[in-house]
Amino acid sequence: MLVYEVVGWIGAVTVLAAYWLVTRSGTSVLYHALNIIGAGGLLVNALYHGAFPSTTVNVVWIGIALWGIGVTTRKRAVAREVHGA
Repeated sequence: MLVYEVVGWIGAVTVLAAYWLVTRSGTSVLYHALNIIGAGGLLVNALYHGAFPSTTVNVVWIGIALWGIGVTTRKRAVAREVHGA
């Protein structure tokens, strides 16, 4: 079905954009969120096509991005405490 292909392509472009941004500028919650959105689109496409290796990779990718959000958020909180902001 066309909608699964469109969602998959949007996911692919989003993951690539997020990877480029994090490589260029360093980590941020936004870049991790883009990775989650992109991997979610690829996950939908992979499930539709029964591509279980890709499904697994995208589930792990989402998990890593969620972990990255946690790390980034904690680092920012510690930095605010240290600098009194």
